[in-house]
Amino acid sequence: MPGIAAGVKEGQFPLEEAINGISWTELGDRQLCGSCVGRLAGHLGHGMSNKERGAILSPALELQEPERCWLCDGLVTEVDKFVALVLKSLEGWEWRSFLIGSRIAPDVAAREEELWTAVGSAHAEPLKTEINREVGKRIESLAGRPAEFEHPDVVALIDTAFDVVQLQVTSLFIYGRYRKLVRGIPQTKWPCRRCQGKGCEHCGGKGKMYESSVEEVIAKVVMEQSGGTGHALHGLGREDIDARMLGRGRPFIVEILNPRRRSIDLVKVEIAVNSSSTVEVSDLRFTNRKEVVALKDRTCDKTYRILIRLSSPIDEEKVKKGIASLLVSPVAQRTPIRVSHRRADKVRERWIKGIEMTMLEGPLLELVIRAEAGSYVKELVHGDQGRTEPSLAGVLGIPCDVLELDVLEVHDGE
Repeated sequence: MPGIAAGVKEGQFPLEEAINGISWTELGDRQLCGSCVGRLAGHLGHGMSNKERGAILSPALELQEPERCWLCDGLVTEVDKFVALVLKSLEGWEWRSFLIGSRIAPDVAAREEELWTAVGSAHAEPLKTEINREVGKRIESLAGRPAEFEHPDVVALIDTAFDVVQLQVTSLFIYGRYRKLVRGIPQTKWPCRRCQGKGCEHCGGKGKMYESSVEEVIAKVVMEQSGGTGHALHGLGREDIDARMLGRGRPFIVEILNPRRRSIDLVKVEIAVNSSSTVEVSDLRFTNRKEVVALKDRTCDKTYRILIRLSSPIDEEKVKKGIASLLVSPVAQRTPIRVSHRRADKVRERWIKGIEMTMLEGPLLELVIRAEAGSYVKELVHGDQGRTEPSLAGVLGIPCDVLELDVLEVHDGE
């Protein structure tokens, strides 16, 4: 068998390893094009294309270029066509990075599997990998934008059998902090439970239980700029509907689905949102899905202002003594009655890390409380029919009702 082909630099391609490491005699009557020959040694010879590998291997193995390749049936010659299809599908979308994927016809994939079983696959590269790489290299050259494997703006999935490209557009993610200035709106859009968003008598045909939400106020502005098809809001925890979120605000990430435009003016977003009377945002910046996961995994203390109505006036010293007793040991809280329909019934222990009495006027008491993440502060006040022990109502010996609740600080360390 001939040695290294003429013109190949020594060490550029390990021809002997390729010849000895693959059972070429098992090719039988399967005639392969140069690219498919080279792809059987695709993991050998750094920086070379499979066509170049085939140009070295075929003469050494005395293989002839067939009129029709048994394996790919000319698929590897259609890269330019796939490039054109991808670029056409990207028209009208703003993108700065991309990734190519592909689907290979089942019969071609079956032939490739058959070939690998016969000759060995230790050094082989899949056909779809070659298609993805070669199309990607051409797109990079023509569009002047990089292929990106971690966080591409778009993924173009080529169906090579039907010449169709499916675009998967990566969501647009914007991080910030929000302040909810009013009571009575939820953090996220709340679909009607009866009609699941379709509209019914119960929800007045709106498909949702509340007129607006923090999510909708923020997302509306971004949707107008981006041309997205949908949205979601991911928050570092959430406050009750009847609570305000004040102080520096709560960290959040708004996600815009299928954005046609990604060059969003965040200053304009902030100005537009803050012109509302319900929500304010700050510290806006672009981010990615990885930070969404990190945000959801974070836990942190929160500081609350709580206005309480006592069933009867009480001595100030008794109040001070009572609230001090809530700090000496963890509070055991069984899942509150108000959320028991959607959360597991179990007992959680949480520390109350600080309580300050800021007002006591007759039956009205105002406290500022710093509590461990996951604490139910309303239940800490009224006891939840004994499901929270100890509670303010318990240590004072009188019923206590929460009139107002504000989140003053999310202690996230930023």
